[in-house]
Amino acid sequence: MQTNLVQQFANTTEGQEAESILRACVHCGFCTATCPTYQELNDERDGPRGRIYLMKMFLEGAEVTEKTREHLDRCLTCRSCETTCPSGVQYGRLVDITRGLIDKELPRAPKDKWMRWALARVLPNRVLFGFMLRLGQTFAPILPGKLRAKVPPKKQASPWPAASHNRIVLALAGCVQPSATPNTNAAAARVLDKLGITMVEAPEAGCCGAVNYHLSEHEKGLERMRQNIDAWWPAIESGAEALVMTASGCGAMVQDYGHLLRDDPVYAAKAQKVTELCTDLGAFLLKQDLEKLKLSQSPGKVAFHCPCTLQHAMKQSGVVEQVLTKAGINLAITKDKHLCCGSAGTYSVLQPELSQKLLGNKLKALTIDSPDRIVTANIGCQMHLETKSQVPVQHWVELLDQ
Repeated sequence: MQTNLVQQFANTTEGQEAESILRACVHCGFCTATCPTYQELNDERDGPRGRIYLMKMFLEGAEVTEKTREHLDRCLTCRSCETTCPSGVQYGRLVDITRGLIDKELPRAPKDKWMRWALARVLPNRVLFGFMLRLGQTFAPILPGKLRAKVPPKKQASPWPAASHNRIVLALAGCVQPSATPNTNAAAARVLDKLGITMVEAPEAGCCGAVNYHLSEHEKGLERMRQNIDAWWPAIESGAEALVMTASGCGAMVQDYGHLLRDDPVYAAKAQKVTELCTDLGAFLLKQDLEKLKLSQSPGKVAFHCPCTLQHAMKQSGVVEQVLTKAGINLAITKDKHLCCGSAGTYSVLQPELSQKLLGNKLKALTIDSPDRIVTANIGCQMHLETKSQVPVQHWVELLDQ
């Protein structure tokens, strides 16, 4: 694609990266076939190719309007288009860059601005989110139906193993997971303990930075990344062999630390090391002796939902399924595996109508084989699916911890 960025953007690092991504696009349109919002809306501007044209026009100096932003806001950033694209267009980076630039050029309406500000302050704050979640769970019986459905039930964590092993891996507690699904990391720690591996969390490590970064608060997101690197670094220097991610949404962000901090003179090398150590739990387990994890009792037929961040961003499609199959779990047949469930970070809050349509579609696709339960690999997907699912939803590692 030929480009001619205006001087305002052409001389910036972000502008140059955006231009490089734009030039990789050959207009083929294969991406529209796997874009969830294009499938729903049938509007070229609500598919990757159309959005790329809108972003190109903006970067070349065309007037940006609320209509332009509306089409970009409707994008889930699921990155299914990246998996489909034969030219390797890094669409996710392009949309993150352009959204941030547009928000600087065209301030949002007060209500929209406030909502995004609130999400960026509450979700990454582990203590504040935990307090508000407990408040919601306490008063859930008297909440309106739609709001009540969004409040996850209280969950308990299994005890962390007491044993200590020579092999050490790091985990990220994150921001939402400790209070919403506290058993996820505990279950992972117990499973790894069976393999002679100790999983540890760094208490000072918090939100991976995704919430702020994807809401166009790029500097705040980068600040959180630096804080996490500082929290992990002593363990990395002591020989931790991997940074094992139990939430693929966080994993997709952490694996990009090296790229996003590449120009930081203090953190560039450390960020690259973190990127190299970052791995999804499924990919890590697949390299271990899984005979020790075979289940003695079947959990029934299990439908696996592969999050977009796992299959499109981390490129780990099919990995968790291999782990579950080797553990003796009977996987249910599903369809449209490449399509998003509609959670997509804050998308379910900011685009509720589209999100609910995608959720309905996904649950139908996951339950065509009448599974006994649904499992997934990301906290956001898990919470979103269980708001409407008629069968239990949990993290897949909890099955191996039975």
